[in-house]
Amino acid sequence: MRFERTTDIESPIYRDALEIRLTVFVNEQNVSPAIEVDEKESSCIHVVGYDHNHNPIATARLFPLDKENYKVQRVAVLLSERGKQLGNLLMNEMETIARENGAKRIILGAQNQALPFYEKIGYTVFGDEYEEAGILHHDVEKII
Repeated sequence: MRFERTTDIESPIYRDALEIRLTVFVNEQNVSPAIEVDEKESSCIHVVGYDHNHNPIATARLFPLDKENYKVQRVAVLLSERGKQLGNLLMNEMETIARENGAKRIILGAQNQALPFYEKIGYTVFGDEYEEAGILHHDVEKII
């Protein structure tokens, strides 16, 4: 998988990210399109993973909370590509980009069903369970 990134919400990379997010979150998980795209879009680094045919297959975005703390959001891998360790590659890329920007810690709101994945790659759960977009989550963090 090859990664490309952008902060330009007019770019083809961003459009690819949105296509994946709409497929995974809106179509698969029934998240409202009205909340999937938000006011933070232009403040994020959007990352898309492409397969060998340059098809977009995975995405996430990185939002700076402050100089040392970044939040990974909208982590999504297309259903047909799951189980291929692409989530690991995507999260490694997000951590690399965060470090390049001075981050010391990454946090994210993990869907409960994905907690074992995040714990396996070194994230620790903190705080109480909460509901977002009709899905139960826990916050997780990792010092990078």
